[in-house]
Amino acid sequence: MYRFGIIGTGAIADIHIKAIQAIHNAELTGVFNRNLSKAQKFADTYHCRAFRDIEELIHCPEVDVVCICTPTGTHRDIALKVVEAGKHCLIEKPLEITFDRCQDMIKAAHDANVYLGVIFQSRFYPENRKIKEAIERGRFGNLTIGSAYVKWSRTKEYYEQAAWRGTWEWDGGGALMNQAIHAVDTLIWFMGDVVSVQAYMGNFKHHHIEVEDTVVAILKFENGALGTIECSTAIHPGSLKRIEITGTSGSATVEDVSITKWEFADISQEKTQVASDSSNKGGGVSNPMDIGFKGHQLQIEDFLTAIEEGRKPLIDGYEGAKAVRVVEAIYRSAKNKELIELN
Repeated sequence: MYRFGIIGTGAIADIHIKAIQAIHNAELTGVFNRNLSKAQKFADTYHCRAFRDIEELIHCPEVDVVCICTPTGTHRDIALKVVEAGKHCLIEKPLEITFDRCQDMIKAAHDANVYLGVIFQSRFYPENRKIKEAIERGRFGNLTIGSAYVKWSRTKEYYEQAAWRGTWEWDGGGALMNQAIHAVDTLIWFMGDVVSVQAYMGNFKHHHIEVEDTVVAILKFENGALGTIECSTAIHPGSLKRIEITGTSGSATVEDVSITKWEFADISQEKTQVASDSSNKGGGVSNPMDIGFKGHQLQIEDFLTAIEEGRKPLIDGYEGAKAVRVVEAIYRSAKNKELIELN
């Protein structure tokens, strides 16, 4: 049985807890928040312990894995304490606000011989796994263009709910780093590593925040394919996240968790589609918490199985840092108005 401690008591912590409760070999020990009353409210709801300080949770002998559900810019400093205490660490996306900070965490976990992972649950949806398998089998032929579209809506009240939202220091960015990061990760997983980016960004609606609310980027992948990313939180009414993968022998489109296009030159192979997963509700288009916990559950199960089997989880720190590296390059390109090459 793996015993979990949760740092943070926001809405995403609720998703983590529900996922943990659905796993047969996992249980919740307790939660921590700087506001003890908030921690106690969570503890009462989920019948666990409210820790009075973060060190008490980290060093508790009844905690094996710590989930960090705090603002992105706090992840590194908390994670360094967690892994130093010999605890496995699973972090809500993104891993951190810069690639260098991600590297600090990866190295510390390696040195402490503990597991470090970051939540990118989209890789666990059967629709995305079906596309990944088709890519690996060569059904697309030569990959040509991979595109990710995250055109959502967020209100002024959304950003005002927490002081860290919409800041470079704690959020690490806006629509791209916060809302589109899942799509960025999935696109890289499908298409391969990115070698260069050219981007533009702006703020069209949310002028009271520091960061962008809209980004468009052009990518070049290591395999020679090209790509695009379009994301925004300034669109009414917004639409489901969409990823399109095209190649010389096939094309596929997934909208949130449903495959809407599945066409290949080789029609001799089975052409059935994967049924959509209704547990994801509205996909977060206008409500950030309009999602289910199934993806988190699948990823946590993989993380625990990896620990038991002594293998890497599907998304370890190294994998989780890739999206941050690309996002960081896109921001640099947009700010400096130049092509950025990733070495």
